[in-house]
Parts: sequence; C-alpha cells; structure tokens
Amino acid sequence: MIASAIFSAIITVGMLVLAVGSVGINEASTTRRLPMPITRPPVSTTDSGSSSRPMRQVPDACHSPTTFLRTCSSSALWSRTKDKGVSQKMLRAYNDWHIDEWCGGAPGRFIPLAIPPIWDPKLMAEEVCRLARKGCHAVSFSENPEKLGLPSLQRPHWDPFWSACADEGTIVCLHFGSGRGMVYPTLDAPMDAVITLMPIAMVDCAADLLWSPVLRKFPTLRFAFSEAGVGWVPFFLERVDYVYERHRFWTHQDFGDKRPSEVFREHVVLCFISDRVGIEQRHAVGIENITWECDYPHSDTIWPRAPEILMEQFEGVPDAEIHQITHENAMRHFRYDPFRHIPKERATVGALRAQATAVDLSSKSHGGLAPSEGRGIVTAGQVAKQLATAMMTPE
Repeated sequence: MIASAIFSAIITVGMLVLAVGSVGINEASTTRRLPMPITRPPVSTTDSGSSSRPMRQVPDACHSPTTFLRTCSSSALWSRTKDKGVSQKMLRAYNDWHIDEWCGGAPGRFIPLAIPPIWDPKLMAEEVCRLARKGCHAVSFSENPEKLGLPSLQRPHWDPFWSACADEGTIVCLHFGSGRGMVYPTLDAPMDAVITLMPIAMVDCAADLLWSPVLRKFPTLRFAFSEAGVGWVPFFLERVDYVYERHRFWTHQDFGDKRPSEVFREHVVLCFISDRVGIEQRHAVGIENITWECDYPHSDTIWPRAPEILMEQFEGVPDAEIHQITHENAMRHFRYDPFRHIPKERATVGALRAQATAVDLSSKSHGGLAPSEGRGIVTAGQVAKQLATAMMTPE
C-alpha cells in the first residue's frame, strides 16, 4: 500500500499500483507527477525523538496516489471485443506504459501491477512471463471470475495462468468487488452498511480459494488480498480447521498432513488500513503475511496522519514486528526494494515531509456527484445508480 521505508505496503495496497482497483472510481490524478501526500510534522507528535520510538520511524504510505483502475473489468471489457488481437495489443501497451513510464518514473515509490488478458489463460501465462522479464512480479485478477461470465476458481481452466505465476514468483492480487461487484444488504441499505462490509467482503473469496484445488496444486503460488483487512482472519482460520476436522469425511477434502489454516498462511498476503483487532491478533493471523496501506485518496484513508494513527495502533508492538508489517513483508512478497532508489535515511516520515511542506492538506471531495434524491442518508441504491459497474456485476 513502511517503518523506515515510506511506501504503502500493498497491496495494495489499495491505491498502490499493487492494488486491484476494482471499485472503478478514478479519484486520483492521471497525471504522472503528483504532489507527495506528506506534509508538515503532526501537531501532537514531532520527529525530534521526544518519544521512545520517534515518529520518523513510521512511514506515511505516500507511494499510493496512482490511477485507481478497475483492472479486472478493464481486461474483461477487452475480452468482449471481437478482435482479440487488438485487445491484446492494447493490454500490452498499457502494461508497458504502466511499468516503463508510470512506475519507471518513480521506481522508489511505485510497485507495478499488471493486467492479464483474462479471456485466454495461455495468453495470461505468456504475459506473466513477459512481464517478469521486465521486472513486474504482481498481476491483478478477479476475486470471483464466474460473475464475469468466466470459469470459477474451482476449474482447471486457469491452470496455465497459475502455473506461470508460480514459476515466475508473480503474486496474484485480488480486490473485493472485482468480480461480483460491491456487497450490499439491500438497495435501501445506508451506504454506511456497504462501507462497513468492505474489509470483510473477501471472506467468501478466501473460502472459495482455500477449499479449491488451486493452492494444493501450486504450492508456491501466492495471492494478495487488497484492502481486505486482517481482523476477521483468526476466526476464519479457526473455522476452516473446525470444518475440515468434522466434515472432510463426507466432503472428501484432503489437505494431507497440513491443516487448512496452514495452507492459507503459506499462500495469502493480507493488507489493512486501520485494524486494531488485527494488530492485536497479528500472531494468530500470521505476522509474516500482514502488510499495511493508507488508502489515499479515498474517504477511508488515514492520510495525512497515517504515521501517527498507525503508531497508536502499534502501541506495545516490538520494533522488529513494526518493520515487518510496514515494509519488510511487502518488500519480500513483491520482490521490491525501494532502498535501491531512496536511501533509508531519506525515506523517513520526517525526511519526506520536509520535501512537501507546500502540500495542500485542506479537505476536498472528488470522484462522484452528490446523490440527487433528497438530502437524507445516502443509500446503496443511490450510489449504485452513479457507479453501476462498481456496485453491480457486469452483464
């Protein structure tokens, strides 16, 4: 989506180039040169070393302001065109620009995330290998391809793609809503209910993926759940082990000498924005797979006070574990080293804020029109009318 580093550890990172921008709201500027979303030192805490752990040791997820593309659906859109040759050329042109121009313009900030030609698993495999040669080791995919009119995760249809990702060490990034659309109880439900469900929305994908043959068939394949949170994971892992112990005799599941929770931890990288419970339960989740983001520029973001808010949630957490969660895990999983381009001493919150003292921190609203149906509580139905491709499954 950082302790000495200052890049958003995935995922995601929701708006990171890592994130699968499946919500479809292009809220970030499409120009290449963006102002760094970091600014003056916080009022409550300085980086003078007054505390036992100076705030300058925690980064401000400033590597994320990129165009928030609905990547999987963009690929699905191209898949519906008659001339697949043109579609493939367009997709490759985008991936090349994304890697060479956009991410290449700020290699210490952006982790490239490519779009696969989702209409053909063999072409997907070829593109994964081509991208790996260019230094891109992350690719987007839908959390529920069946809802896009494609085979489900349970089908061997995707095996060429999975195999290529496993061979190249390419991580597959999944974002909620990229297949089935956003989760909402009813169209009359307040939008607050929809937003509440967002970090938990990947739980059905987690179950679908874990109980599928994919993770056992490709033991080195890894997935990243962008913006999925981590607080729900301990119960999920407890539940899948419970289900396996009691139901495998008639469901015919076979994990060999492993428990489902072990397999999940071996294959899935997680990302959170703000998750006190998840941090408290980090060892039950699997600390080696937890990463962090700040979700700039969406309304869920904790920017511009990301370092301060994150440190409040890290109260009592050892420095070594903070380093893991904020940047070391992301560096390992995404095969990315920002310190090749930005020395550690220049990648602290204090150092980067000093470069951006003129950044405007005033509140602004971008990315959508105000609902027109009265002035009451905004409902899922109102937003669905504005963002049909994000809220509904594409036909």
